Amino acid sequence: MPRQGLNADAVTRVAADLADREGLGALTVSAVARAVDVRPASLYAHVAGAEELRAGVALLALEELADAAGDAVAGRSGSEALTALAEAYRSYAREHPGRYAASRVRLDRETALRSAGPRHTALLASVLRGYAVPEDEHVHAVRLLGAAIHGFIELEGAGSFDHSRPSSRASWVRVLERLDAALRTWPTD
Repeated sequence: MPRQGLNADAVTRVAADLADREGLGALTVSAVARAVDVRPASLYAHVAGAEELRAGVALLALEELADAAGDAVAGRSGSEALTALAEAYRSYAREHPGRYAASRVRLDRETALRSAGPRHTALLASVLRGYAVPEDEHVHAVRLLGAAIHGFIELEGAGSFDHSRPSSRASWVRVLERLDAALRTWPTD
């Protein structure tokens, strides 16, 4: 019998908080059951298993991240929009490391289509409208932005820049400047 007040949304939020505190790898049905003080078998009334838990956290994270990035980009264009988008992603990753990791999890096609993924695509397209990147080059530009921004965030989160100078913040600023320059000078032919 389901516990009073416990539902799939509540389970997902507990799982997301657990992932933020202990890492996405610690996200198991047993760990979430302990966090809500029920037996693991009782949790199956709300979630099918660990894969569904991770997918739920991914969906939540993508939604929260799209909201934050959308707010950041609103009313901006060009380098201001690019920087605002990147800073929103970086801030979210710092505040919610487990959720951010979940946002990078591969989702099945059906789940991906109902996710906020298309909102992220629209945000990136709006950033690209501030540059002269031809429409048929947008996929390449989006992949460049994703690789640089998310790659930097993941490396920084893993501590890869902790033992060298200059600071990761200085490198982050330089990366964003170089991305802006690349988008401003993107070949149009």
